[in-house]
Amino acid sequence: MTLFTLFAFVLLCCQVLTAADPMKKKTGSTADAKSKETDELVSLNRQKTVLLDLPHKKLLLKTHVCLQEGVLEMLLCKKQTKEHESILSIESPATAIHAGLLAIGAKVGTPVKFTPEFQPPQGQKLKLELVWKDKDGKEQRELAQQWVRTATSRYFTAMLDRLPEGVTIDKKSELRYDEKYKELIWFGQMSKETRDQFLTKSRDKAFQKAIKKFYDESQPRIMKADWIFAGSGFALDEMTGEKYYYAESGDLICVANFPTAIIDVNIASSASGEGNLLFEANKDKIPPRGTPVTIEITLAEDESKDKSKDGTK
Repeated sequence: MTLFTLFAFVLLCCQVLTAADPMKKKTGSTADAKSKETDELVSLNRQKTVLLDLPHKKLLLKTHVCLQEGVLEMLLCKKQTKEHESILSIESPATAIHAGLLAIGAKVGTPVKFTPEFQPPQGQKLKLELVWKDKDGKEQRELAQQWVRTATSRYFTAMLDRLPEGVTIDKKSELRYDEKYKELIWFGQMSKETRDQFLTKSRDKAFQKAIKKFYDESQPRIMKADWIFAGSGFALDEMTGEKYYYAESGDLICVANFPTAIIDVNIASSASGEGNLLFEANKDKIPPRGTPVTIEITLAEDESKDKSKDGTK
């Protein structure tokens, strides 16, 4: 990470020198204010899609909507990589985003680990806001979590020693019982009507608990998890001796845990198989494909400190 830290430090020095330039005169006009705001943005890549707003400790990512509906592995991927499972895509090297996060003061953590035992990703908590214009040209702003909801097109399971006496399952039903693993399995969103129909089949407490669990867990809810700066990692190319940044494969901002992710969610979120993915695109919130969207990334405020200031615990 030394290279990235150095890069961020150089950018910081350049920004300070620019701000201190005596040749730049201060004016109070709106045009000058906008010009100053633009001048404060430092492009970190040749595509000018990763912009650093150092005075406000903000990183701006210029992206486009590439998916409105479907299960998700990420919020943002690199262009021409994983658009079939990501809401947004960006044309940029992953290293530019990593460097930008370091420049705004984000502390890199550690990606998810699956062996020898599962360890969730760790890192600086980040606030992601999405900014775009609606069909009337009016600017809209929303927390990125609002575009992600719990997946309904997935499997839900509950332990059940046996099917209650007299209960049979229609082969056309989404409900299944695995005799070997003693699991009751449901796929997709369960309606109230379906729930009530199953509940009338048996008064067995374990069976009723499982059905109620399937109904509750299969209802779509806005993602509550936070994004953190996990930091991806490096591999050494044995042929060239050069280091390769894992996130260049496309895993930029993820909602399913990947050891290659720059930004990941701070919960255990499966990335194994479409039917096990925890999140999907919240199609009711997302604008049409191709819509330009700016992701504004800042450091999330420490909630514990905020509560102590308010005198609450």
